Amino acid sequence: MPELPEVETMCRGIACFCGEIIATTQFPRYTRRPSPIEPRPRTMAAKLHRSRIMDITRLGKRAVLRIQHNETPVDSFLVFEPRMTGLLLRVSPPTQQHVRLAITTREKQRLIFWDRRGLGTITLIDKSTFEARFGSHALGPDALTITGAALHTKIHSSRRHIKVALLDQKILAGVGNIYASEILHEAKVDPRTRCHRLSQNTCDRIATACSRILHHAIKMEGSSIGDETYRTADNRPGRYQRFHKVYGRSDNKCFRCETKIQRVVQAQRSTFFCPQCQRRY
Repeated sequence: MPELPEVETMCRGIACFCGEIIATTQFPRYTRRPSPIEPRPRTMAAKLHRSRIMDITRLGKRAVLRIQHNETPVDSFLVFEPRMTGLLLRVSPPTQQHVRLAITTREKQRLIFWDRRGLGTITLIDKSTFEARFGSHALGPDALTITGAALHTKIHSSRRHIKVALLDQKILAGVGNIYASEILHEAKVDPRTRCHRLSQNTCDRIATACSRILHHAIKMEGSSIGDETYRTADNRPGRYQRFHKVYGRSDNKCFRCETKIQRVVQAQRSTFFCPQCQRRY
């Protein structure tokens, strides 16, 4: 579930680890589904020992820690992809049995990657591998900085529905199911509209809505929906779910026109929209 606002909130929440030296890296024995880890835990722990965390940034829906190794000036990148239920925490986790990794620094701070379902990934790779996997050829423009012109260039020849296209990380990095619905409602575009039917002016509206929605969601520290699995780095729920206009609101009235919000399934994902406010081109 964590999308751009949630991962950005996680990165800001663990920014205090910048400059810290890693003392130990532990991969607790778990009885649940193991998380995908690359390289294997023992190798990763040895590589991280006495390394310094130089920077913490977000890349789409991933949190990236730039690591400087003690024995070499060449940096590596520790990449966390939370996927459905992964969290980066600096306080006690919700449960101990779902802790996938725990880093302790020389200053006795603990950075924890917790994941209930075990779908999130933990990867330590060198710079060349990082660029090969996550360079501009692999990920589209960041959703916080996308322009209408760039979006139009990416989608103008596609016959996919616009909602499905927004979920494609090669087109737009960072947007997932929740915010795609909210962005299209803000832009007044029906999610079933084919991409090739959208003008650049409409793409401008989508890009503007994207920036507005995501910045507001970051300010509210993300959305905690359902069982509120998503938490901030200090174990607080996000607050943006209070501002959802369509997501999860099927059969409720649209706040703008009072038409009932509808739910359809696109690419095996639920999509919510207002059939009155959102124009189908």
